[in-house]
Amino acid sequence: MRLGFILNEMFIGLRRNLTMTVSVVLVTMVSLFFFGAGLLVQQQVDIMKGTWYDRVQVSIFLCGAESLPTACPGGAVTDAQRDAIRAELTTGSLAPLVDQVYYESQEQAYENFLQTFDQAYAANVTPDQLPESFRVSLTDPSRYEEIRDAFTGYPGVEEVPDLQRILGPLFAALDAATVVALGLAGLMLVCSVMLVSTTIRLTAFSRRRETSIMRLVGASRLLIQLPFVLEGVVAALIGSVLASGALWALTEYGLGRLRDRPNFTTRLIDSHDVLVETAPWMLLVGVVLAVLASLFSLRRWLKV
Repeated sequence: MRLGFILNEMFIGLRRNLTMTVSVVLVTMVSLFFFGAGLLVQQQVDIMKGTWYDRVQVSIFLCGAESLPTACPGGAVTDAQRDAIRAELTTGSLAPLVDQVYYESQEQAYENFLQTFDQAYAANVTPDQLPESFRVSLTDPSRYEEIRDAFTGYPGVEEVPDLQRILGPLFAALDAATVVALGLAGLMLVCSVMLVSTTIRLTAFSRRRETSIMRLVGASRLLIQLPFVLEGVVAALIGSVLASGALWALTEYGLGRLRDRPNFTTRLIDSHDVLVETAPWMLLVGVVLAVLASLFSLRRWLKV
């Protein structure tokens, strides 16, 4: 098999159909850009879930003098009830789930309140209006529901907030964004495959006399097909590289501004995620789709 002949035939095909080749490159670039963006969004969702779940603390608010009778029919928490809650978290059946337990008194809650809210607003709040609480760090944050269920309605406990109600909508929105991005990427990939197939068919049709002569003189089917397949692969590779470069620029210069903010603590995807985690998949998908589209298109036009 003559490598020079194959490469020469490939370049001839690319020059003859320059406009279509450019179209394939651009459509492949756009489709793989959305495909890579969907992968990056999913990576960002996973990073945010890991970051926030690692910071999750289950708050167990205890009954106080200001608590509503419906939530605390027995009145303010007693010392015995407080000790029972602590014992359940540290030595009871729930202890394997607990990493650390922090007790916050009403005075400590008031100090934290003053640091969080404006002084004019805090002037109307007194320490006895704020509940004391246990803040529980978990060994496995995903199992916080077990702590919530165990202490909901427990004597001396006013409320155990549902963290899923707080974090759930955020992660649902991010997951929906991932689905939309991947769905759009899939649609663009279909368009890319169809355009590659059309280009290869036009090329094969314009050179059908040459390919027929090559078959008659004994050229193998692989030798005839390979230049056409390489045309699609080259166009897909160029499109993949351009899409990877566009995503790299977006993460490096677009998201880079957010990363530079001192109060932004969540890790954002960066150029390393694009080059190491996403770009190889984009190149692989682009090449595989180009090869499959080319082989499928050549079945008819290369028959003698």
